[in-house]
Amino acid sequence: MLLMKISTMNVRNSFTRLVFPLTLFFSLYLAAIPVAGSTHDTPNIVYILADDLGYGDVSCYNAESKIRTTHIDRLAQKGRRFTDAHTPSAVCTPTRYGILTGRYCWRTRLKYRVLDGLDPPLIEKSRLTVPALLKQAGYNTACVGKWHLGMQWTDKKGQPVPAVSIDRKIPPRAGDDVDYTRAILGGPVARGFDSYFGISASLNMSPFCFIENDRPYVIPTIPTERIATEFLSVDKGVRSADFTISAVMPRLTGEAIRYIESQAEDASHPFFLYFPLTAPHLPLVPNHEYHGKSEAGEYGDFVLEVDACVGAIVETLKRTGLIENTLIIFTSDNGGLYHWWTPQEADDLKYYRLNRRAKYVKERGHQGNAFLRGTKADIWEGGHRVPFIASWPNRIPAGTSSDELIELTDLIATCAAITQTELPAGAGEDSRNILPALLGEKTEKPLRDYAVHHSLWGHFAIRQGAWKMIPKRGSGGFTYPRDITPSQGEPTGQLYNIEEDPSETRNLWNEHPEIVRRLSVLLKKVQAEQQ
Repeated sequence: MLLMKISTMNVRNSFTRLVFPLTLFFSLYLAAIPVAGSTHDTPNIVYILADDLGYGDVSCYNAESKIRTTHIDRLAQKGRRFTDAHTPSAVCTPTRYGILTGRYCWRTRLKYRVLDGLDPPLIEKSRLTVPALLKQAGYNTACVGKWHLGMQWTDKKGQPVPAVSIDRKIPPRAGDDVDYTRAILGGPVARGFDSYFGISASLNMSPFCFIENDRPYVIPTIPTERIATEFLSVDKGVRSADFTISAVMPRLTGEAIRYIESQAEDASHPFFLYFPLTAPHLPLVPNHEYHGKSEAGEYGDFVLEVDACVGAIVETLKRTGLIENTLIIFTSDNGGLYHWWTPQEADDLKYYRLNRRAKYVKERGHQGNAFLRGTKADIWEGGHRVPFIASWPNRIPAGTSSDELIELTDLIATCAAITQTELPAGAGEDSRNILPALLGEKTEKPLRDYAVHHSLWGHFAIRQGAWKMIPKRGSGGFTYPRDITPSQGEPTGQLYNIEEDPSETRNLWNEHPEIVRRLSVLLKKVQAEQQ
């Protein structure tokens, strides 16, 4: 019986219909219990990371969005909205590595692509992480959600499951040769978190089971076949009896709420909750209460489920009296997939490809990356410029915005500043303290002298001030063509003035050779450091 297939085709079953109301009931019941506020000075930190959410999906970033993200918008009204925030990578795994370590992922073994659900740990055992740093400062730490940074599984012969070459031309592994009764090594609880509940990788990757701390919550024993459609692709794998894809988001939200409630019972220590969501990443599986609630089809409905999740977390913090001393950050791990260019624009930009995803976007009129060029995986702005909202009552000025250049690698240096801790040598090499920007403080110079971006297939870009330089042609990601061999006389790379041309429509490579040389030298210098 392929319940996974049923859940992705119908996206509903009796388990899902039972789980979500129960989760909602108990979450609201627990949230209504009065609890004392924090008794410490340092803030609690809740970091909510959406999966594949585009810059233009959030309505406070895009007036023409077909999705009204009321809870996220309200968070922005209570806090600070950043308009020039970037992920270090245009895809999932590398960005998550950068968030938790403050280090660019291309400095590791993963030079391009992402891990699958059975790959060994990417974060080195000796590397300082955000939760480890905060634990040293007296924080309780928890991760609830999608990990996708590798875990060391053991096969049925008692041997460690090896990494699959990133050059593989096969789908991610099914995992039917893994001994799921054995403890998982090198996961979140081995990298600084006190507790973990979530899934190993993306919604479409095996193993399809929840993991609690270092073991599957329920052993996955049910084989599932691969399903390949435009919006419901799921890899071959194994599933546990309690797992359906559409139940993941409500289950994770309930677990996050329960964690906050548990911390409110004894608020003598601050806590760090890292909450990486599984939506709106494919497959598109919005629960029934969100169906038809957006004007952007199932994708928009799934974004609304993300929005509701943010609202539930904020409401829990309010009802427990923790909101006043909690720094909430909401962002995304890379740009969105749902973006479409008109044929005329695309012909000029030489990368138009009409596929079902583009047709889906065109029919609904929703631009998931707003005015930005490209999509998730691309080296263009649509691949790595993301919404970034920070709220901290009485500390972050409400209803404000900032055009400060920041990267998601900046979390560890910022946490060090918040806790007045000095990062040790060799830690957070690519992280910068953005606390002044969060608090709205004026500084004499930019907090970031440069930012480096990386695409799915390993294309680099470097940003400094108004200028962005890409040494290669093409998108470096999903958008066609991925790579371009320039004809004689054509630019060999790409140079854009992002302040004047954020849509990257005018390649100024040949017009400003001096800027190309300066940024090329800087990029090579950064690449050579701390390898």
